[in-house]
Amino acid sequence: MNYIDKLFKLEGKTALITGGGGVLAGAIGCGLAQAGVKIILADINLEKAVANAGTIIEKSCSAHGIFMDALDPVSIRDACTRILKENDSIDILINAAGGNIPGATISPDKTIFDLNLDDFDRVSDLNYKSTLLPTLEVGRIMARQKSGSIINISSMAAMRTITRVVGYSAAKAAVSNFTRWMAMEMAMKHSGLIRVNAIAPGFFIGDQNRALLTNPDGTPTERGRLVIQNTPMGRFGEADELIGAVLFLASDAASFVTGVILPIDGGFSFHSGV
Repeated sequence: MNYIDKLFKLEGKTALITGGGGVLAGAIGCGLAQAGVKIILADINLEKAVANAGTIIEKSCSAHGIFMDALDPVSIRDACTRILKENDSIDILINAAGGNIPGATISPDKTIFDLNLDDFDRVSDLNYKSTLLPTLEVGRIMARQKSGSIINISSMAAMRTITRVVGYSAAKAAVSNFTRWMAMEMAMKHSGLIRVNAIAPGFFIGDQNRALLTNPDGTPTERGRLVIQNTPMGRFGEADELIGAVLFLASDAASFVTGVILPIDGGFSFHSGV
């Protein structure tokens, strides 16, 4: 085994990916699987999780789609119990569950005073609580193992002020803060061998934002055009472009990296627009 292969070796590890039926979760799972990781895609929509697992299996890699509600501690615990019956450990947790709700956004013809507070709470749960609860359950397992890597999904909305998405922005900012706090907690109290980091994707096309950023013919909408205009690389990201960062954060190559929120954004986070 050469030096690079040894440094990034993930073969034989087991990864649990929440929100496993999503586009980005599927791409990340596929990338990890091709590095030899056994993938469990967990989602409240079992059909989508199984479909993503099937795509991975077609590449002669190991993957399973299972039901799990990332907002239900009992469901999370049951899923982890099932995983550990067939695997010695859960080595990697990727918290990819999340999304947005129209009532927690402010459209151009509305103001902040039109915010639906119930939907704001729902978006907070959908993004922050769905990160917190699996992290607590899998974190306990990793504490017993004395090893593990947790990777959360933050967002440019947590780093930059982006119009409309007030609820989603607040929730993802909480994810970033919790990532740093949990990294400190696990490093100081649980062997120093459990790392907690996050990636902060820029603008990638997924099921939820496709109609907002692109027209039916694939051209950018007005909002999509503004995103591209303010992204120095001049395009949307491709889902596969998340994989390298995740491989790094999951592997021993990042053995002294914890509490990091890593932008994957084509430069959006540092561009002033001028």
